[in-house]
Amino acid sequence: MPKLTIDGREIEVEAGATIIQAADLLGIEIPRFCYHERLAIAGNCRMCLVEVEKMPKPVASCAMPVGEGMVVKTNTPVVRKARQGVMEFLLLNHPLDCPICDQGGECDLQDQAMAYGSDKNRCQEGKRAVPDKDYGPLVQTMMTRCIQCTRCVRFISEIAGTPVLGGLGRGEHLEITRYVGAAVSSELSGNLIDLCPVGALTNKPASYTYRSWELKKTESIDVMDALGASIRVDTRGNEVIRVLPRVNEDVNEEWLSDRSRFAVDGLKRQRLDRPYVRKDGKLVAVTWPEALAAVAAKLKGLNGSQIAAIAGDQADAESLLATKDLLAALGSANLDCRSDGAKLDASVRASYLFNSTAAGIEQADALLIIGSNPRKENPVLNSRIRKRWQKGGFKIARIGHKGDLTYQYEHLGDQASILKDIAEGKHPFFEVLKSAAKPALIIGQGALTRADGAVILGLARKLADAAGLVKDGWNGFNVLHTAAARVGGLDLGFVPGAGGKDTAAIVDGAAKGEVKALVLLGADDIDMKGLGDAFVVYVGTHGDAGAHRADVILPAAAYTEKSATYVNLEGRAQQTRLAVFPPGEAKEDWRIVKALAEALGKSLPYDSLKAIRQRLAQAAPAFAAIGEVTPAAWGAAFGAEGALGDGALVSNIDNFYMTDPISRASKTMAECTAAFGGGCNHKHKKTGTHG
Repeated sequence: MPKLTIDGREIEVEAGATIIQAADLLGIEIPRFCYHERLAIAGNCRMCLVEVEKMPKPVASCAMPVGEGMVVKTNTPVVRKARQGVMEFLLLNHPLDCPICDQGGECDLQDQAMAYGSDKNRCQEGKRAVPDKDYGPLVQTMMTRCIQCTRCVRFISEIAGTPVLGGLGRGEHLEITRYVGAAVSSELSGNLIDLCPVGALTNKPASYTYRSWELKKTESIDVMDALGASIRVDTRGNEVIRVLPRVNEDVNEEWLSDRSRFAVDGLKRQRLDRPYVRKDGKLVAVTWPEALAAVAAKLKGLNGSQIAAIAGDQADAESLLATKDLLAALGSANLDCRSDGAKLDASVRASYLFNSTAAGIEQADALLIIGSNPRKENPVLNSRIRKRWQKGGFKIARIGHKGDLTYQYEHLGDQASILKDIAEGKHPFFEVLKSAAKPALIIGQGALTRADGAVILGLARKLADAAGLVKDGWNGFNVLHTAAARVGGLDLGFVPGAGGKDTAAIVDGAAKGEVKALVLLGADDIDMKGLGDAFVVYVGTHGDAGAHRADVILPAAAYTEKSATYVNLEGRAQQTRLAVFPPGEAKEDWRIVKALAEALGKSLPYDSLKAIRQRLAQAAPAFAAIGEVTPAAWGAAFGAEGALGDGALVSNIDNFYMTDPISRASKTMAECTAAFGGGCNHKHKKTGTHG
């Protein structure tokens, strides 16, 4: 490991590291525009020039590897003059529109111009202008501001895996543009905005609506998919303006999917802001006491077997626990958090976790994907798989629909019988997994929601044992969830008790009149038309399918409007924080359930957020370790034996941009659906390119 000296301070770094990386380790700031630690080195902005002893002129520190005994100076008169010259060139053609630029206040170019800019301009020629490009409904372009750092080009090619951007022209005429006929339809395209060091790429849905210094910033987590990415919610007044990713190396690095970032306008559309009761076939606004009394009047005459509850994809752990406790008090075992009918086994924790963890998937050297499309189901996690694939020595195979996942894989077919052949050692890919040091599989909800889902789960378990997917320090058995609430619900045992009904049986029982009252905890994806004459209580945020069917609506808070706990697909408990208050008379979900219990004459043993979280920690170990992965022991059997169905394995997500009440209420997501056709593997109607 070479040693070098930077500004009189000695440091030892790994061989191959660059000067700018060594300086960052020391906390010495070197300005940069093109360099980014997660992207390939370009070395084209020259802002990071430094002096190195025995070298005749300043060198670009981002592209210069360190050497033994190297002496570097980052703040000499020569360096400052060089950086001032670079800044003068960068500002030659930059428009003077900082006062109206959305990047104002957060602009790297502004910051460096303050430090290295001049008060004079020696260039007398007119500034050039560059036509704006159409990057779709999410990214606003103002290409005259572009300084050709190529961060966007490198991100879309390297990280996102959809190489549709490039440079056109040379010298002063260089422009960053789309390839002919290509649409910027990556599910990660919003990260281009964060990467752009100037105002060339900005947030299109929120353009000209805010100034960065007006916004209140709240650290939270995302619940639009099961990864639980770390986010920052920026608000003004009681309105969410934007959502940005936070750096979390273990979960999402610093990336965020487009749905998580841009669906925020759905938080203020079609909201439920007051209780409603259906009278004479129409929903009528009422007070909270009237709504709770209406529910109590219907439920008090029923026995436990006639009452049921189904939890939706964004239900928080506190409300799941309160609802489970309420149903237990009412004598009902009819409850389920698997609203899509997934055949997951809540009794064996390792059977429903992404056991290798999001960061751990980068250690795998062979991967089998079963009935899943990671690119649509979890784009940020998919970028991790691509990152590992780019390093080489990573064989990937897929059973399911054939489509572009942004990395090369062997398509084995789409029938579940192929998995059986692999599990029994009859398929060549079995040897690939068995010979790998850290083999892994990912089984998606598309496989588990089938009628034979339990059999497929059992075959995946059989394969894991036969091919050695679980060994000392490694568990390669992974379930890819699409619902933020699912793992928390399974951890809490929000599944049918002894003699209880699951989602399918509850719906069937409602149709037959056996289930007379049903509580929907934000569940909108079940068959509402099949509920017969059942009395439906909907606790939710939006006027979605559940609200249309409900007899009583109790308005709840969205994830930005409450402090709530979720468990991500790895088994990592995380908490959201209240950024804005719920609209109108809406309340936190668990408080609604507690109020409902009191109206029914039942008492729940907690009356504060602290108390219910203590109860959570007692109910499941994961809730006692916030922010940490609670691993699951491997050993207990799960899955089932039986015959496999004939249908093809497909992903359970058709439209990436609309998967939940928030995104379905979003105008921006509707525009994305119209432009890109629902995500990858759909052809763009105008250009014919794959989105």
